[in-house]
Amino acid sequence: MKLAFSTLGMPGQGLREAVATAVEHGCAGLELRLHPDTGVHAGLSPARRAEVRALLAGPPGAARPEVSALAGYVRIAEAGPDEPVVRALRDDLALAADLGAPAVRVFPGGDDVEAGARRLRAVADLCAESGVQVLVETHDAMPTGAAVGRLLDAAGVPGAAGALWDVLHPWRHGEEPAETLTALGGHLAYVQIKDAVSAADTTPVPMWTGGVPLDECGELLRGFGGWVSLEWERTWYPHVAPVEEILPGAREWVARFSA
Repeated sequence: MKLAFSTLGMPGQGLREAVATAVEHGCAGLELRLHPDTGVHAGLSPARRAEVRALLAGPPGAARPEVSALAGYVRIAEAGPDEPVVRALRDDLALAADLGAPAVRVFPGGDDVEAGARRLRAVADLCAESGVQVLVETHDAMPTGAAVGRLLDAAGVPGAAGALWDVLHPWRHGEEPAETLTALGGHLAYVQIKDAVSAADTTPVPMWTGGVPLDECGELLRGFGGWVSLEWERTWYPHVAPVEEILPGAREWVARFSA
């Protein structure tokens, strides 16, 4: 496993600070939230994209994190016409290719499996050309591995699309971690870890102090060679501790279950 963390955990701070935090805490990667507030989004000009690339690359010989993924907000299975969804996703995929990111996160945003599968197929050509994968998160209207697995099975584009297992959401909707992993099967491409007070109260808490079955998830993920990202949602919960205080626990989790 390779540890990253999401810039969702550093509201009000720039990319330079996020890179420095990743380096200081031994993170191999950085998950970039796509939003105007973060300075990284599909509307960036070519000049600004070049500035972001330079900032991520740093000076020659400097330790720098890789970009593990772009955390986008396209809603792949929402109701409505395909064209705006596909256009937005293509824009995010093009940005990922420009910045050297291997994947773009999307939300289901609805439960229309047929529409979601159709839209994933519509970008499969761009994914193949760019080498960037779409990651469908276990979230909102499709919070379980079973739901996301059905969508990806229906799409039938395994190289272009994979599953992002957010360990909180399937569990809080009653799906045990082993059931999630089985349902996702070969689609699993990326994992987000976090702890929360309980299934009913999703306030973030330090690793191993809440209700999420982190050890069970870790045992199931032994041998997983992909990215594991700490999603510390301080943007939505500004009263919680800084991400710097949570990263040591995430690093310990990755080390424990990578052995």
